[in-house]
Amino acid sequence: MKILYTIIIVLLILFVVTFSLQNTLQVRLVYYDVLDVILPVYMLILFAFLIGVIFTGFMGIIERYRLNRTINRLNRMVRDLKRDVRENEPPVVREDTRQHDQALQN
Repeated sequence: MKILYTIIIVLLILFVVTFSLQNTLQVRLVYYDVLDVILPVYMLILFAFLIGVIFTGFMGIIERYRLNRTINRLNRMVRDLKRDVRENEPPVVREDTRQHDQALQN
């Protein structure tokens, strides 16, 4: 599995390098009077990709936090229910058979 992961990473890096070498055309980004930047197409795509990765990672962290809270709440509920079952169980009564037999003989 580690070899497959390494191969996928190497192929991804190779793709990024060849993509950036083939797409060096300059693009001008203008946003009203706030932003006026000239950068290569691959940088624009890379920035968009990185913003997506960061956003997705952040959403994943939030989802994990919510799931952990739910798991903890459900574990508490299971623990409480087990305690209630133990408290409501009738006690096990075990008689010593020798004493019982002797009492019957007398």
